[in-house]
Amino acid sequence: MVLNSIEKLLEKYDNAETTLQEEAQLRAYFSSDSVAPHLEHYKTLFVYFTNTQKELFTKDVPLKTKKKANFYQWISVAAVAVLMFGIMVPQLWNSGPKTLADYSPEEQELYNKTKNALAFMSSNFNEGASSMNVLEMASDNFNAGMYKASFVSEFGKTTNKFLK
Repeated sequence: MVLNSIEKLLEKYDNAETTLQEEAQLRAYFSSDSVAPHLEHYKTLFVYFTNTQKELFTKDVPLKTKKKANFYQWISVAAVAVLMFGIMVPQLWNSGPKTLADYSPEEQELYNKTKNALAFMSSNFNEGASSMNVLEMASDNFNAGMYKASFVSEFGKTTNKFLK
């Protein structure tokens, strides 16, 4: 009777369905000397759990406060201050946006040359992009022709079958 109840408790234990009282019964059974031979492999498990519950850690654990965390916080505050300083200072020194007339004649000439070069590049780019549209149309027409040619080959296969 006792052996049957222990085997049922072990089955519940393996399925993680035991209560604390049932586990205490298992520990008490496996702590005794009269354990069934086919359950000997469970004895080491329950004896280990019983022994580890009795162990105590008696050494002192020194607790060190972290001073470096405070240092990293101040670094982040300094980084934000430098960033804000970098954004605000140029706005304080500039009285307003400059116009083309505020620059020297050499700078105005360089600006106009750059503007003309970029306009030339833009027009050439637009011409190239429009020629790409023509290639895309040709590709679409080629694909449509290939689709229609597949009908011709299918018609040829069907005709060959019919003539045979």
